Amino acid sequence: MEDELLEQLDRQAEASRRRRAKALRDGADELGSVYAVAKDRRLSWTAVANAIKKYTTTK
Repeated sequence: MEDELLEQLDRQAEASRRRRAKALRDGADELGSVYAVAKDRRLSWTAVANAIKKYTTTK
């Protein structure tokens, strides 16, 4: 039962990372750049760019 709960948590965390990356990508489209999103969200631009790259590509 514990293993099943951990797998479920992993799936939910992955889905959350994908939703966040999509929102960051949409923000970059709206604001014009990854840098603008990073500045608005007070994140590093590399963190934003890496999240978009890693979690919005099709696997």
